[in-house]
Amino acid sequence: MATDVGLDVILEKIGPFGRYNIINYAFLLFPIFLAGMYSPVYVFEAPDIGYRCNVPQCASQNDTSWLEFAIPREKKDFSRCKRFDVLDNTTTCSRESFNVSIVKECDDFVYSDENSAVGDFNLGCQDWKRTLIGSIHNIGLFVSLPITGIISDKYGRKVALSIASLMNGIFGFLRSFSSSYIMLLMFEFLEAALGAGAYTTAFVLAMELVGPKGRVFGNTLINVLYVFGLMTLASLSWYLQSWRNLLRIIYLPATFVFSYYWILNESVRWLLSKGRHSEAAAILKKAAKMNKVVLSEDVFTPIYELEKLTTNAEKDKSDKVVEENSVFVRVIKSSIIRKRVAVCSFLWITCTFVYHGLSINSVSLAGNKYVNFILVAFVEIPANFACLLVLDRFGRKRVLITMYVLSACLCITLSFIPKGQKWWSLLVYLSGKFSITVAYSSVYIYVSEVFPTRVRQSLLAVCSSLGRVGSALAPLTPLLALTYDNLPAIFFGSLALIASVLVFSLPETINQPLPDTIEEAERLSKRRKKECA
Repeated sequence: MATDVGLDVILEKIGPFGRYNIINYAFLLFPIFLAGMYSPVYVFEAPDIGYRCNVPQCASQNDTSWLEFAIPREKKDFSRCKRFDVLDNTTTCSRESFNVSIVKECDDFVYSDENSAVGDFNLGCQDWKRTLIGSIHNIGLFVSLPITGIISDKYGRKVALSIASLMNGIFGFLRSFSSSYIMLLMFEFLEAALGAGAYTTAFVLAMELVGPKGRVFGNTLINVLYVFGLMTLASLSWYLQSWRNLLRIIYLPATFVFSYYWILNESVRWLLSKGRHSEAAAILKKAAKMNKVVLSEDVFTPIYELEKLTTNAEKDKSDKVVEENSVFVRVIKSSIIRKRVAVCSFLWITCTFVYHGLSINSVSLAGNKYVNFILVAFVEIPANFACLLVLDRFGRKRVLITMYVLSACLCITLSFIPKGQKWWSLLVYLSGKFSITVAYSSVYIYVSEVFPTRVRQSLLAVCSSLGRVGSALAPLTPLLALTYDNLPAIFFGSLALIASVLVFSLPETINQPLPDTIEEAERLSKRRKKECA
């Protein structure tokens, strides 16, 4: 289509990262950085802490030697959820004060000095309630991403970004004042449900800002800033040692992103898809001027021609069936797009499940939990630069297949390493996070390339929302380890292997222009069939 070819030619002439692009990317990278802190914040909001049964009869004792008689041992450690029965009318905490033949469930707990919602809301021995906080956060994404996608495709990218960021700031900040577990869950859901779409909106806006040759580098910048957000979260949590203060500090800056509504320019590609060609041309000329590039009027001919075609089409509109507005109706009509949405959604589920699962379980590794989290996050930086090097050289499909298979092998290998091999476990763990990060980054950019402009963010939001099944289940994976230590790693590896097989059914998009219509998106698969033939 002339529009797409003309736009990509203009973007290429303007340059992928001139002054205009750098300024806009700088603005867009800030909400990306914030999203890096918001996504896994529940890991430090409700970390598992030390606690034991409260034995009121012995609470005043300075010496804790009585614990040997009062609490049974499980795996060489004192049980956190059980205690021996206390004999009636006992006034001491000696061995004779407890009936070791009767073991009772705890009804009250003594918590360590560590700061956590577990202690604040008395969640001792209720691991499902603790992990539910993370699941509720990710369940909110099922609501957020489709809504934000619809707003973005209908009213514009910068509108969606401004609203979502404001919701992040308001409900995240209010969550820090939670006075009950239910109140915490409520604000956890609302913050994610109304604000989590800020990341995908900023991502789509950034991807539409540059031509084909600038997408991978732009994607790398986005992912590196996201990693800085993860590392900043762990560092702040380590320094503050207060989950309430942590929430107040990281969420307040999100409210300033609301000003982007007046600061940012709208996506040129979105404006063209809405028939607002004059506005699009004005922004392109502004970008060229800021980048000190001289463009002749001939360069804008395809855009002006399309404006005339759109005007003529409007005159004949009464003779045509009005095109459906619903993105879901569009998807249902195209079997190729339907299949693509299903496969991309599963790829996303795999990435979110393994990626978030490894991040969450990293705090359970031997050693300092903050350092472990920072290391597991830091390994994403070389992973994203590796993504930059390989995606444009080997193509999207080959990279995805290789990384899924490698991730599966590493996760399964992790289950065979003896517990005493701390450094080997950490090395394999970091390698698994490296490979799934490359796959995750590739999926993000790949999905943005296989769907048409008018419904790109809506379909990306559908895939991302369905993919959040993985991130919603990921916080529950520590519960699997209670049954069998290596069960989470086996789940991660199995899912990654299935995903690697499904990638074979998708088209290659390397160096292809972004499709503007469903027909152009379908031709990607038809082109692949012709090449195979």
